[in-house]
Amino acid sequence: MAAGLLAALALAVSGCAAIAPADETPRIVVTTNILGDVVQSVVGDEAEVLTLMKRNADPHSFEISAQEAASLGDADLIVSNGLGLEEGLQQHLDRAEAEGARMLAAGDVVDVLPYAEGGAPDPHFWTDPARMVEVVDALEAAVADIPGIDSAVVGGNADAYRSELATLDEEMTAAFAAIPEERRALVTNHHVFGYLADRFDFRVIGAVIPGGTTLAAPSAADLRDLAGAIEEAGVPTIFAESSQPDRLVQVLASEVGIEVDVVELFTESLTEPGEGADTYLTMMRANTERISQGLS
Repeated sequence: MAAGLLAALALAVSGCAAIAPADETPRIVVTTNILGDVVQSVVGDEAEVLTLMKRNADPHSFEISAQEAASLGDADLIVSNGLGLEEGLQQHLDRAEAEGARMLAAGDVVDVLPYAEGGAPDPHFWTDPARMVEVVDALEAAVADIPGIDSAVVGGNADAYRSELATLDEEMTAAFAAIPEERRALVTNHHVFGYLADRFDFRVIGAVIPGGTTLAAPSAADLRDLAGAIEEAGVPTIFAESSQPDRLVQVLASEVGIEVDVVELFTESLTEPGEGADTYLTMMRANTERISQGLS
């Protein structure tokens, strides 16, 4: 009897081992933490989401470790900005794509604006929540075919997040409509609000750092020209990004012959929890409040 029980137990154990599923949780690698937050909200627990960019970092200059670079090759999907934002990662993204990795470049699914007429594409599309709906749509479609992901769960998450984005868009529209039209003028430390300006009828007077990257540097002539534009437009507030020191913005403010406040915004990176912008939605609401107060 003992021998029979042992044989039956051995058979049961071997049978369980044969049918036990391996730990094959799908993995999605995301370059920036803003996109990472959106991806996590949509995917939920259906996949492991690895975000490469640390919080409070600069997307133009952050780099990754060799281990993180290797993780790109193991990903079921790589989500990136796609418009040259992640300058320090581009070689790794190019290599992963050449090796056949499945890619979703958010910049490929939104209506892209140039920095200037005929200029390079502006990668800061997330300042317009309506364009982020297009990113959610593309993400939902991209993950639907990944083995191990329940597309119905992801679809429900995507619907809920699209509703959140619609509410955010309504809040921003109402807040900015309260700003007098002549005061809807933006000056930042570098060009980041083209999409917000396009969506909500602002004028971008200029930026302290020319172009779309924080890796550039302004000349004395650039600062003089921008100071003149600020004086002419009567801009009451200049906005500096949380991921960049505001020293140049403070210098510019001191050059202008009128009183100009400098207000910090969260534009290119999420913060740690408790620091004011730990999710995309809280970041946009914080910026909306600060812009409205600064320009009203």
